[in-house]
This record gives sequence, structure tokens and C-alpha cells, in this order.
Amino acid sequence: MTNRHIFIYILFIWTFYSCKNENIYRVPVTGSKEQHRPEFHFTPDSMWMNDPNGMVYFDGEYHLFYQYFPDSIVWGPMHWGHAVSKDMIRWQQLPIALYPDSLGYIFSGSAVIDWKNTSGFGKDGSPPMVAIFTHHNIAGEKAGRSDFQYQSIAYSLDKGRSWTKYADNPVVPNPGNIKDFRDPKVIWHEDSHKWIMVLAARDKVKLYSSPDLKKWSFESDFGIKNDARLWECPDLFPLKVEGNEEPKWVLIVSMQSGAPNKGTGTSYFIGYFDGHTFTCLDQKKSQHWLDYGTDNYAMVSWSDIPSSDGRRLALGWMSNWLYAQKVPTGSWRSAMTLPRELSIIKTETGKYLLKSNIIREFYSYRKDTIIINPSSISSDQYRLPLDQNGLYEINISFARSEDLSFLLTSEHGDTLQVGYEAKTDIWFIDRSKAGKSDFFEGFAAKHSAPCISESDTISMQIILDKASLELIADGGLTTMTDIFFPGRDMTQVFLITQKGSKSVSDIVTHHIRHPE
Repeated sequence: MTNRHIFIYILFIWTFYSCKNENIYRVPVTGSKEQHRPEFHFTPDSMWMNDPNGMVYFDGEYHLFYQYFPDSIVWGPMHWGHAVSKDMIRWQQLPIALYPDSLGYIFSGSAVIDWKNTSGFGKDGSPPMVAIFTHHNIAGEKAGRSDFQYQSIAYSLDKGRSWTKYADNPVVPNPGNIKDFRDPKVIWHEDSHKWIMVLAARDKVKLYSSPDLKKWSFESDFGIKNDARLWECPDLFPLKVEGNEEPKWVLIVSMQSGAPNKGTGTSYFIGYFDGHTFTCLDQKKSQHWLDYGTDNYAMVSWSDIPSSDGRRLALGWMSNWLYAQKVPTGSWRSAMTLPRELSIIKTETGKYLLKSNIIREFYSYRKDTIIINPSSISSDQYRLPLDQNGLYEINISFARSEDLSFLLTSEHGDTLQVGYEAKTDIWFIDRSKAGKSDFFEGFAAKHSAPCISESDTISMQIILDKASLELIADGGLTTMTDIFFPGRDMTQVFLITQKGSKSVSDIVTHHIRHPE
């Protein structure tokens, strides 16, 4: 046996036994030929994924933890999967970070860098990364108890590669009568020099404070009167209003029902926070929607983005609990949205609204740019000069007085239409004929969203990645995210107008390269 054969044999034996270890490294799928797997949206290499968790930036890396079940493509005992990225587009998948234990499954939560070492977990001058998550005690749930969810913490001293759970967990016990008591999001509140936790408590959120991430005190509740929906995955953070630097606070809450186009969705409130209480600007506690599509849920933001950057960056789970466990993918289920930058504007009528735009890092993956002269649009149905890789970005501005849409088609005969209807003043995505839909009654449908812009000229950006479409309208005032499952990639795109070039101000398209 040659040295080369000996090396290969040893490598085989090492790989075999390594795969039996719970910390198996799963090779990420990049540039995959798997049908419906996106190219530049994060997916697990295999098995089930849902909510993004523990999103934190540290030492040049964006961390994404996520709800993960490594043994099936449907929901099961929850772990925290883990991936890191330099730009939030190209991801390296790492071993599982947190496993279920005697206290329960590892449900959703957040992570922070404890720069001041308030927890005492730091060592040799290095701050710890601290995860704050919900323990879900399945035995307590099956026994009919109402206190089977509570909040716990763990810490890492090696940039999230290994974790130690706190010996005195849980740090926030269940009050004893709240079955849905979960999804803690923690921030450092500089004005009060305390950590602030917002967590979902059935039909409201609860706020807690702590000096050290270990001992927590209840501060206040926030909810909507007579709202019976289940609240989940809250987030609370400050933002300055564009143009005048006026400080405001944003409370994001995901709703398990009652979203604009049925099922689950992500909403927000804008107001003030004084270290104790969140107060909505609107006395009626008006709820706005962060995304009107059916497939952007549990969107939360990254912690510890450097002040030199200053952005509020967020990410959502690109699915819907109505059908998430039934979608026709193979060895994996679910993807994340493209990361978004969130900002607040004040409209001319005095409303404060949240804008959601694709992060600038995405645009470095533009492969080429095609600027289309509106005068070249010679008919009401104009085929765009795009190649057939199914990865596109299209930007267009046009008159609000006219209908305008894009029709995406596949060789299989599938069609997806996205655009604007002037009569009803709505944006829409119609996936009713976009491919396989028999896995859930009602999946094949047309979804709509209001046009919020106050301008006579409106704009639309659409980003297609194999089996998902994200619509960013009017600079992020309205967004829609929808998934679909065509028999073949959508390889042709047609611009549908009423008056051809007369309604179009400008149109620019981009091919997107694989993030390899």
C-alpha cells in the first residue's frame, strides 16, 4: 500500500467517525443544481430551518444562528444552527451551536457582545458573546403545564464556535401562567446603563431590564386592546428619522395570524422608549406591516453593528407557517430573505414610516448591467434582454396613472406576474400559475399591498432568485416577499404596459452572479 493509499484510508476513517459526532460540519451548498434552492439567499445545507436567531456582528463576522432540526425536513426538537459571513450574502455554515438539554429545546432568541463584561463571563480582557434564548420544556408542555417556556443564557469566548450554558439557568422564569413566553431580544440601553429584554408573551410583549444579563427585573407590557393573535419574535431598537436626525424607537413584532395576505407576517410600531416603557406615537397603537408578501416572517435585526457603519440591518425567514412544512423541496426546507437595511422617514402628511431596502453589499454581485432606453419599448409586451440563469434584478420608474407589470415565464409554462394596478393603487404579486401549488390549498393566489408613495412617479425593484421574488417599491416604503415552485427556472421576462414606452421613465436590469 502506497503512502497515498494510506492517507486516503486514514482520511476515510476520520471522516466516518467525525460524521458520528454531534458537531458534524455540514458542507454548504453553493451554486447548487437542486431545483428551487436559491443561489444568493441563505439556506441550510440540509434539513429543517425556521426563525433567524442570535444575529450579532463581531470581529469582522456577521453571525446568523437559526432554528434548526438536523434530523428531518419538518419541525422537530429545536437547535441553534450557525453560519457566518463577511458580507451577509456569502455564508459559511458552521457546526450546530446550541443543542437541546434537560431544560428543553432551544427556541428563538438573540445574542449580544458584552463589551463591558457585565456578566463576568469575559476572560483575559476579551468580551464574551452572550446568547439569550428560550428553553422549551417539552415534558412540561405534554403534562399540561403553563410554565414550560423560560429564558436562559449561554456564552462563547471563541467567536461563537463553542458555547457554555449558564449554570443557573433559567434567568427569567415563567410567571406561571403564560404558555407562550418566548423569543427574547436583548439590547444595551446606554441612557439607563442596563440591558433591556423584549419578549413575546402570547398577545403582547414584556420588557425586562438587567445590569448583568443574569438578574432581570420586569418593567412593563405593550399590547393592543382586544388583540387575540399570537405575538412572536419581537425586536426593539432606536433609529433617527432621515433628514432631521429625530430619534425614534421601533418595535417589530411578528404575528402568527392576520397578516395582510393570510397567515404569518411581520409588523412594526414606531414610538418612544424611556428605559421602562415603550409608548406608541399613535394613541390608537396603529400597526404597520414591514412586508406585505406571504413569506417574510420573524424578521429581526443584527446586534452590535459598529457605530462607524450605523445601519440597522435585519433578516427574515422566507416562509409562512401555513405551508412551511409542506413546500416541495427535497433535502432541505426554507431560506432566509435577503438582508435589509431599515430606516425611518417622516412623510409630508406627518406620518412616520419604516423603509426596508436591500443591503448595499448585495449589489457587488451584479454581474452586468443593461440600461434599456424607454423609446426602444415598441409594444405593450416587451421581452427584456436577460440571460436564462433565473437570477435577476430589475429596476423601473414609471407613471402612477398607468398599469405596469413584469411577466416571468418558464419553459415549463409557469408564469409569475408582479407589478402595479393604477385603478386600485396597489402593488401585487400573482403566483397563481407559478408552478406547483397542490401541497397547500390557497398557495396559488394573487397578493397585494398598498402603494404608500405620495408621488406621481413610482418605482419598483424586483429581485428573482430561482424560486423567490422580493419586490421593493418606492424606495422601500412597500415590500413584498413571495416564494413559488416552478417546474423550470423563470428564464424569460416580459414588460407589460398599457402605453408602451410612454409611461416608463427609466429601466435598468442586472444579472446576478453566484456568490461563490
